[in-house]
Amino acid sequence: MHAMTEQRTDFADLVRQRRAELNISVRKLAEQSVDPETGERPFKFGWVSKLERGENTDAPSEAILRALHVGLALPLRVVQEAAAAQYLGMRSHVWSQDRTTRVLAARIEEMSDEERRQLAEIAETFARRRTQSDGNSGE
Repeated sequence: MHAMTEQRTDFADLVRQRRAELNISVRKLAEQSVDPETGERPFKFGWVSKLERGENTDAPSEAILRALHVGLALPLRVVQEAAAAQYLGMRSHVWSQDRTTRVLAARIEEMSDEERRQLAEIAETFARRRTQSDGNSGE
């Protein structure tokens, strides 16, 4: 029951962590977050500050999500999924705490057929190695 009342922070965490990775201030994030469709900056730095502090904010608009995708240099899908998780309680079927799985899944749409084939081969190689090491550990 407790898990149902717990407030999700997926979106706020994503923004805070990525901003820290980029080593930029909330002001800088607001400055560089431009909606690629309109050319406008759809939010002020105060909104980011409130979000990161866990204060109540309205769900971000599509324009804000597009702008954050630019400002945070993340795939739009990753930003959208984090917002959907926090504001709508939606869960992605592609998930990892450190974002790597979500970023891979989002970037896959940008890859050529050949790049996807190469990535699949890499994943299969890792899976084979893991299976082989698991089989050898019992000897």
